[in-house]
Order: sequence, then structure tokens, then C-alpha cells
Amino acid sequence: MQQSAGVDVIDITDPGDPRVDDFRDLNSVDRRPDLPALPGGRKGKGLVIAEGVTVVQRMIASRFAPHAFLGVDKRRRELGADLETPALAGVPFYRAEADVMAEIVGFHLNRGVLGAARRPEPLSVAQVLTGPDGSGDRGPETIAVLEGVNDHENIGSIFRNAAGLGVDAVIFGEGCADPLYRRSIRVSMGHALLVPFAKYDSWPHDLEAVGDAGFTLVALTPGEGAVPLTEAVGAAKTAFLVGAEGPGLAEHTMRRCDVRAVIPMSRGTDSLNVATAAAIAFYERARR
Repeated sequence: MQQSAGVDVIDITDPGDPRVDDFRDLNSVDRRPDLPALPGGRKGKGLVIAEGVTVVQRMIASRFAPHAFLGVDKRRRELGADLETPALAGVPFYRAEADVMAEIVGFHLNRGVLGAARRPEPLSVAQVLTGPDGSGDRGPETIAVLEGVNDHENIGSIFRNAAGLGVDAVIFGEGCADPLYRRSIRVSMGHALLVPFAKYDSWPHDLEAVGDAGFTLVALTPGEGAVPLTEAVGAAKTAFLVGAEGPGLAEHTMRRCDVRAVIPMSRGTDSLNVATAAAIAFYERARR
């Protein structure tokens, strides 16, 4: 074992070593460690798994405190000072050759490093709406509210777009995929760990809390009665609602919104991918 100011580096030569079980079989349908629930009603580990140097760095900077790492020595050296932070003192970095790591995770991982964290207590919608100090003075001005977005890649893309285009938080309604699944985190480039998010307990009734917090609710829809998006992004606080691929937002959800907005399109196109549509809305908002 090699000790440093931060992590403890521990060499792993046996793929069956139980110390790396939190990284095992990442592609397995019935054993993946990032699943809170497994087939047959079994309880899963529900771990948060970060892949690659950039995503691991964002995990270290987030509220999802890593309790272990697994990677090749090249990636350990690339992480450098990130692994020397005092908060990581004593956290194991399991160092393995690429072939040993591939046997552990179940496939060759080009990114060469993984971080694992336990899920902290989830944030409430009230916490997300009022901001870090709970006063509302430094609360969010732009948020995304998702309904029925059940594709992990779309979830990840929305978080990445949100981080890059000034969206302060994401709130989940019913029927959405877990933003902490490994694929969501990977596609988000780790921003799913940094952009605050919460889930409604009662949908869509809890939308009232967003309006009570001063947000104008903008439903993105190509349906009738929608104004051009550029006319719907100027409120002091704006919440963009986006729905599932295909059906979009439910009618009873849109009735609770203040305005319906459409992205003008050409050549007979009636809709865009949900993450793309959200990105356009985020950009129009940021441009103001």
C-alpha cells in the first residue's frame, strides 16, 4: 500500500478481490452496483459511479463524497492533486492493470478510472427552490422541470446542457429515469452530480410550489396555442417544463403552466429531441 496526503493507493492483482466489489459487473442487468433495486425485489447497492478523469474530478467537487476509486496508474497520475485533498484522506484508490480492471468491471474501460459514492440524503424541492442558504435571496432564477423523461442519455444531456447554459436546478416529475444511474452521469460529464436536483412527491400538484416561489412556468410544446419561444423567456424567474419523447407534456400538466411556448421549425419537422429542445430554451434564456 502506498500512502499519500489524500488517498491510500492499494494494488489489486486478483480480479476476484472482494475489496473492489463496488465496481464489479457494471453491465450486469441483475448485479449492477448503481441500481437501487435489483430484479426479483432484491435491494441493490444504489451506488453513484463516476467514469473517467473529468467525471471523477466533478464527483470529488460535489456533495457525492467518493468512498473508493479503481483505476490504472496513468489515470491516478492524471488526477494528481485532486486525490491529495484532505477530504480524501484514507480513501482507497485501488490500482490495477487494464486487463485486471476489465475483468472486474466486465468490459474494457477506455476511461481507465472509476469513483464510487453512496447516495446522500436527497434534496427536497423546497431546498432546490430556495437556494443554498434557504432564504431564497440567492435562489435559482432558471430551472428545468421534467415529466416522463425516461431515457438515461437524455437525462444526462439535459444536465450537461443545464450546466453549460446557466440553468440552476432540475426538478423531476413522474416517470423520469434516475439521474444517478451510471449512464446518466457519464453522458452528463459529471454535471448530474453538481447541478442541484430534486423529485416531486405529488405530480403535477406540486407544481404550485414553483409558482409560489415566483417562477413563470413555461411548457415547451409544438401544440396549438403556443407562442414563439423567444416571447416566453423574459420573466425574472423561469421554469421550463419538458416532456417525454413522442407524447410530450401531459395536457393536465400544461394547464398548470403560465404559457405554452414552441420552437419554430422548418421542413415539416414537428418536434426535436427533448434534450435538444431543452438546450435551445436554455440558450434563449441565457441570451437574455
